[in-house]
Amino acid sequence: MSNTKKDKAANQLKEYKKLLQSKTSENVTESAGRPIGVHTASLSVGERGPLLMQDHQYMDIMAHFNQERIPERVVHAKGAGAFGYFEVTHDISKYTKASIFDTIGKKTPIGVRFSTVGGESGSADSARDPRGFAVKFYTQDGNWDLVGNNTPIFFIRDPILFPSFIHTQKRNPVTHLKDPDMFWDFISLRPETTHQVSFLFSDRGTPDGYRHMNGYGSHTFKMVNKDDQPVYCKFHFKTDQGIKNMNAEQAAQMSADDPDYSIRDLYNAIASGNFPSWTLKIQVMTFEQAEKFEFNPFDLTKIWPQKDYPLIPVGRMVLNLNPKNYFAEVEQIAFSPSHMIPGIEASPDKMLQGRLFSYPDTHRHRLGTNYLQIPVNCPFAAKVRNYIRDGPACVTDNQGGAPNYFPNSFNGPTDNPKNCISTANVTGDVKRYDTANEDNFAQVETFWSKVLSPSERTALVSNIAGHLKDASDFIQKRTVDNFSKVHPDFGKRLAELLEKHKQKANL
Repeated sequence: MSNTKKDKAANQLKEYKKLLQSKTSENVTESAGRPIGVHTASLSVGERGPLLMQDHQYMDIMAHFNQERIPERVVHAKGAGAFGYFEVTHDISKYTKASIFDTIGKKTPIGVRFSTVGGESGSADSARDPRGFAVKFYTQDGNWDLVGNNTPIFFIRDPILFPSFIHTQKRNPVTHLKDPDMFWDFISLRPETTHQVSFLFSDRGTPDGYRHMNGYGSHTFKMVNKDDQPVYCKFHFKTDQGIKNMNAEQAAQMSADDPDYSIRDLYNAIASGNFPSWTLKIQVMTFEQAEKFEFNPFDLTKIWPQKDYPLIPVGRMVLNLNPKNYFAEVEQIAFSPSHMIPGIEASPDKMLQGRLFSYPDTHRHRLGTNYLQIPVNCPFAAKVRNYIRDGPACVTDNQGGAPNYFPNSFNGPTDNPKNCISTANVTGDVKRYDTANEDNFAQVETFWSKVLSPSERTALVSNIAGHLKDASDFIQKRTVDNFSKVHPDFGKRLAELLEKHKQKANL
């Protein structure tokens, strides 16, 4: 852990005190503003007597305390947040009419949240896990949320499998323990997970904090220009700090030494003026190219080869402001892929389509139906005018006396065809399509043979075996069979290492 004399995070309260040194201490109050006379004693009948129901000061404090924890995020429960700006450095107007990109040099305020995915709020930052990478752009046309991870792919292709997959990352419902059988049973039964699992169990699965990792929108999106000409695209945030990972031993030690390492590292970097930044780039694919592509271009378990679809520079994201209050600005920040702006639209990506519903739905559960009125979520750069009203925790003027129905004859906001999404032609039989066997191994073989170095391949096999050894024998065999389909040497080395673990356990 850092030396507390130099650690900005450790000295936060001292910094706050410095800011107020020239001010008179303020009177503590109840929630409704009434000044408090004594803040260290309840109201009672005599020194030893019972408390009184009329002690509203106590009731105010305790009732709020009882309810001060909102539901934890089902996934991405633990994370860090920061704020800054996005600056356009290259013209991509031929691809999109999105106002955020309309002028080189234009700056847009942003909020970012990084997170682990599977662990609870108290889990270690250095755990082997994908990392969430979510960016909220506060644009003049409303908020645009790009909600991705630090990997360009994901475990599954069909969103109906997502709850089951996440359950395998959580705790056994009987033992309340992490269960290797649950994890590897699902992984081995759904071979489309092989690509992401290979990323996860390489050292990329334990990045050195949040500053030294890339971010990806992961999904395929659609961009539309001012002439309503669409293209498909993918978003890539490349870290300007350089990629830096921990090996398994370093990550395990950090979990013991400083389980909040990534949060601390980000806070201290920004507080010290060492502002982290990322370069945003896109890949573009025409509709004609998508029709002829060798695999489904909307398959979230695969990448688009950069030799065929090179990265196009767009701009730079800089984080230069820490949150003023974690709960208000990080715990309550709510991202959704459905928050788009004109010029950026959804593609047929099934996983993206599923997230368009699930994210706002869970935010309404966690934060309430008016979660978009919370300051950190409010689209403050645009004016919200609609026919949505009322609900718990409405903290605006509820749109005053404007009509709450449409159409109307009393100057309520009107629609405009220029803001319609692009026209899309869709054909096909309505049925449930099995996506289990859509070439699960070819790109993983490329990752194994051409991306990883010999030492990285050794680490990958070692990391998988160290976790898989605790699963049942039949699940181990099925998993080895899957990795053997990636490359015979991959499966062979994994089987040999599992056998060594078994012999060691039997000594």
